[in-house]
Amino acid sequence: MATNLILPEKPINRITVMQGQARVSAGPQVEFNTVLGSCVATCLFDPEVETGGMNHFLLAEPPKSHGQVNVDEHYGVYLMEVLINEMLANGAAKHRMRAHLYGGANMRAGMARIGTMNADFARRFLERERIPLVREDLGGSSARRIEFRPAHGQVRCRTVANTMVQETPPTPHVPRGAGDVELF
Repeated sequence: MATNLILPEKPINRITVMQGQARVSAGPQVEFNTVLGSCVATCLFDPEVETGGMNHFLLAEPPKSHGQVNVDEHYGVYLMEVLINEMLANGAAKHRMRAHLYGGANMRAGMARIGTMNADFARRFLERERIPLVREDLGGSSARRIEFRPAHGQVRCRTVANTMVQETPPTPHVPRGAGDVELF
């Protein structure tokens, strides 16, 4: 009598990519994830060698003032180069790379359109580097949660409810005499 055994899949190794980071993996059991507001995440992958990576940048480029420019891990201009170089170091070829872009929301009305600037920068960068953009979910006013499986270039992008973003925070009601501190 034959039985069909269903072996459990290997567990997925979930890695959070924080602001100012770039991560690369060739493992089929790896999933990168992040949450984005005005920040942008670039997901790159090379389908032939099943290698991919994600970055998460806060601002596109540093301000050009006083003749001195500091480029660090907060800027897309730095993290895009880091991501591509890490991909190359892990066997990817630039001519085979494909990209997805996410984020770039403008979270508050009346504020600088940082999300739009980040999204525009990322598109221009990929175009300049001749890396095809196969999918994007950019702009709007909602945060996004991104889950990226780099070995196969699979992405799940979900909009996060804007319940945390309010134009004017409510004033909490504090009962009279409630300012005492209790030590325990």
